[in-house]
Amino acid sequence: MPTEVKICGIRDPEALAAAAEAGADYVGFNFFPPSPRYLTPAEAAALAASHPGGPRRVGLFVDATDDAIAAVLAAVPLDILQLQGAETPERAAALRARFGLPVMKALGIGVAEDFAAVDAFAPVVDWFLFDAKPPPGAALPGGNAAPFEWRLLAGRVIPKPWLLAGGLTAANVAEAIRTAGAPGVDVSSGVERARGVKDPALIRAFITAARG
Repeated sequence: MPTEVKICGIRDPEALAAAAEAGADYVGFNFFPPSPRYLTPAEAAALAASHPGGPRRVGLFVDATDDAIAAVLAAVPLDILQLQGAETPERAAALRARFGLPVMKALGIGVAEDFAAVDAFAPVVDWFLFDAKPPPGAALPGGNAAPFEWRLLAGRVIPKPWLLAGGLTAANVAEAIRTAGAPGVDVSSGVERARGVKDPALIRAFITAARG
């Protein structure tokens, strides 16, 4: 199976087209207002319409209310809900049931003990995303361009499909995949030419490296 690739934090049609044409499996639209990659529902709708079809659309939410998620879904169809905050397994199950969409839960990893949450979430989510635990005082729960120790994942049995995130670039993604045994990877800042601004050439290079 080729490595799955998610390009997160897409904000413009050029980046979306580059991700689609290079064969990304997923693209992420960020609905967390403090993020430099934030999109309003209307912006996301216009962006999605610029390239119909293509990669599955993932909506990134951080401790969002039902109403906030419903407002996004009323504007733009999403394929997956990505929960990037402090959502509990009960909250993940409730959102999955209410909106009828698969759920991807992001877990911040710093030490091996952080994987304890996997058992609680596995029955109620469809994917995991393992990201670096944000540094103390960080404004964002992810997308901080920081890797974690990939060896923590080596040989670990994860009961659902999963993606590796955190500080990945075209230069290190192949090593990360080999070290962690990752079936898929997620990148945001590693394919940007400025904070929040995707570079189509870096997107293409990342996907090529991840699959090479």
